[in-house]
Amino acid sequence: MKLSLGFSPCPNDTFIFDALVNKKIDTEGFEFDVHLEDVQTLNKWAIEGKLDVSKISYGVLPLLIKDYILLSSGGALGNGVGPLLISKKEVSEEDVNNSLIAIPGENTTAHLLFSLAYPNAKNKVFKVFNEIETFVAGGEGLGVIIHENRFTYMEKGLKKVIDLGDYWEKTTSSPIPLGGIIARRGLPIPVLKKVDSLIRKSIEYAYEKKYKDALPEYIKSHSQEMSEKVMLQHINLYVNNFSFKLGKTGRDAVRELLKVYQTMHPETILDEHEVFARKVY
Repeated sequence: MKLSLGFSPCPNDTFIFDALVNKKIDTEGFEFDVHLEDVQTLNKWAIEGKLDVSKISYGVLPLLIKDYILLSSGGALGNGVGPLLISKKEVSEEDVNNSLIAIPGENTTAHLLFSLAYPNAKNKVFKVFNEIETFVAGGEGLGVIIHENRFTYMEKGLKKVIDLGDYWEKTTSSPIPLGGIIARRGLPIPVLKKVDSLIRKSIEYAYEKKYKDALPEYIKSHSQEMSEKVMLQHINLYVNNFSFKLGKTGRDAVRELLKVYQTMHPETILDEHEVFARKVY
C-alpha cells in the first residue's frame, strides 16, 4: 500500500522518519511518497486534504478534525520546548502590542501561543520560520522563533522578550503540544495502527543505531545551514518520550490546547473525542 507522507526537513523530523522512508526498517508492505516542506505549507496542505499522513502544527488541528485523526507517535510535545518572542532591544508589553510581529505561519502553534500571551497584539506578518531572525535583526519588528533559531538568535545580538512555552506551561500546567502526526480519517483502522507502529519503530531504530553519536547523511543533507552541534541540540530538544507515544499526559495536553483554541474562537465547535482514534491508541 502506498501513502503520501509529509514532514519538515528539520532535524527532529528527519531523525524520526529516516529509517521509515529510507527502508532501514521493514515497512511491512507500505511505501511512502515523501514530501518535505516547511510546517506552514504542511498545515495548508492538511486543510486542503492533500496528504494521507502528515506532520502539522497543533495550532491547526481544530480545523482538521473532520478529515484527519491524530496518531500517537512522531510528534513534538514537551516541557521547555516552546517558541520564543525576540526583539532587537528591550521592549515593554505596550511595545509588543504596538509592534509589527513576525509569526512563523498563521495556523501554527507558535501563533496560538503568542495570541494567548498577547491578545491585544494585532499587527502581524506571517513568514517562513527561517526568515524571522533576519526580520528582527533588520529592525523591522519583533518575531516569534521556533526550531533551531532558539539556539542561534543570541549570536545575532537579539534578545528574548518571553518564552511563550514557559507562559503556556504556567498558564495551563500542561506540556506544550507543538506538532503532531495526522492521518486521513478514511483510512482503515488496521492501516492507521500500522502506520503509527512503523513511525515508532523508525524512532526506535534511530536510537538503537545511536544517531545522536553520528548523524546519518539524510539528516545532515536537509539541514545544511546548521552546524552538527545545533542539529543535535534540535533533536535533543524536540524528540523525547512523547515522540514515541503521546500517552495520557500528551493527550490531556492536546485537549487543553483545544480548550484554549475554543476559548479564543468560540464560533468553533470541537468534539475532543473525534481527535483521537480510540482503536489506534
